[in-house]
Amino acid sequence: MTEMDVNEGTGAVTAATGPKVATAPSRATSDSSNEHSPPDDKAGDIDGANLLDRIHAFLGRFICYPSAHAHVSHALWVVHAHLMDAWFTTPRLAVLSPEPGSGKSRVLEVTALMVPNALLSSNASAAYILRRVADQENRPTILYDEIDTIFGPTARGNEELRGMFNAGYRRGASVGRCYVDRGKVVPEELATFAALAMGGLGHLPGTIMSRSIIIRMRKRTNGERVEPFQPRLHESQADGLRDELATWAASVASAAEVLQPILPDCIADRNADVWGPLITVADLAGGIWPDAARSAAIHAVASTKANERPSLGVQLLAEIRACFGDADRMTTADLLDKLLEDDEAPWGDLRGRKLDARKLAEMLREYGIRSSSIRMPSGQTPKGYKRDAFHEAWRCYLPVSQSDATDATCATDNKVSENPIVRDKAALSPCGGYEDDAADSGG
Repeated sequence: MTEMDVNEGTGAVTAATGPKVATAPSRATSDSSNEHSPPDDKAGDIDGANLLDRIHAFLGRFICYPSAHAHVSHALWVVHAHLMDAWFTTPRLAVLSPEPGSGKSRVLEVTALMVPNALLSSNASAAYILRRVADQENRPTILYDEIDTIFGPTARGNEELRGMFNAGYRRGASVGRCYVDRGKVVPEELATFAALAMGGLGHLPGTIMSRSIIIRMRKRTNGERVEPFQPRLHESQADGLRDELATWAASVASAAEVLQPILPDCIADRNADVWGPLITVADLAGGIWPDAARSAAIHAVASTKANERPSLGVQLLAEIRACFGDADRMTTADLLDKLLEDDEAPWGDLRGRKLDARKLAEMLREYGIRSSSIRMPSGQTPKGYKRDAFHEAWRCYLPVSQSDATDATCATDNKVSENPIVRDKAALSPCGGYEDDAADSGG
């Protein structure tokens, strides 16, 4: 059994020993023109991989994760919160579930023990959080429970908080406010950059989801057990881990600023902004973590694509492509008939009306597609659409085999499709806790 296996089972928080200098593995590159500050003596004794192993184990004692990938992602996110000055973007952590009692609150409670300057709340005002975050020298880590009250379908009156959470994803973002000083109105800009974890029911707006590491919690089955969480007992254990993590983070902070991790091919654009900091943390720690982080990222991106709900316009483009088949043109009437054949499609009830020629033309104009008079084999020239008119939109919005191509490219080109932590932990209980402990779902 490996050292990590022992730590996973015990949740030990004893001091680690390891290399004298924290270094990044070869799969990442850094700017050699920047001189890194040497780590202090205490930091030099900390093995980053072993430290991450123990953080991973501690979290798994109290949280029943939906997957090993989610467990890895959570551990990396906790560490990233200690290196905020190194990042240009900070991924949000969205802990969501379809039903209450799935462990969302427990995730935030345990996270609060491990991150710097935790601000755990479910009803703090926007003004309070904004003022706390604006003090970037004492920047909090925001842990906001019951986020569905802010972003849910019935939420009202929280636009200020929504705007701050959206803006705070990127360094340098701020919001403008005014205050009165001696009778004069004075404008000011307040920084919004801060690490943010959210727990709630259902879904979040697309702008938040696309910036988030998403963990979809579920209720535990009868055979799944975790250790009961007792803050008074476990806070002291967490304090030791958190202090050790803070020391290690300080020793690698300069390296984190310049490290350029090599990302899997499918991790690009917004996904690179989200996963870059976590993969950087893994590369700095070394051990099995670089491969585990990339595996978790690939899994998360593929899962997001598989569960994505396309916009109505993109869904229309996809169904029109299916309607066309091999045809090079279709009349508007025939196209509408085919679209309306599917009773489960939305075209039969668009705000109480069926899709008609006018609405179809209006929706397609958004993609630069217009109807024209087309000549049919019979010699008639009704209004309709030529296949050529859709090529550009199909190419941009409907990549060939989108989800299959993503999975195949990531698994083949990067060869980290198997999470090494999953492989090493096969003998552990499903939730990483103790088989004999009483269940305590929390949240």
